[in-house]
Amino acid sequence: MSTIINWFEIPVADLERATAFYEAVFAAEFKRESMSGMEMAVFPYEDPHPGGALLKGDAFKPSAQGTVVYLHAPDLTAMLTRVAKAGGKCVFGPQVLPDNIGTIALIVDTEGNRVGLHQPA
Repeated sequence: MSTIINWFEIPVADLERATAFYEAVFAAEFKRESMSGMEMAVFPYEDPHPGGALLKGDAFKPSAQGTVVYLHAPDLTAMLTRVAKAGGKCVFGPQVLPDNIGTIALIVDTEGNRVGLHQPA
């Protein structure tokens, strides 16, 4: 096993708003999909690397107290600027981690989810 993460889903109430937020923050375009009554906007990724999606469905509700996923941030400072411009907020950090691990921050997205950003050292 090369990584413990194989797929992640971030629940959203408003897929259009959430997709606009994450596309602005990551300066990327997301692929739209639909299956089993759920709507998704998939983060850009390439196999065999893990992927993930924004997910709107009856059984998925955004939460500020749930699991925290840390997403790769090649330029954390620029991304945090885009977070604020896109309607989110930084609630922790940036914090430089010891042992040359990198820098992290926690944001709250437009749906109320707490999401981590990690810029490797």
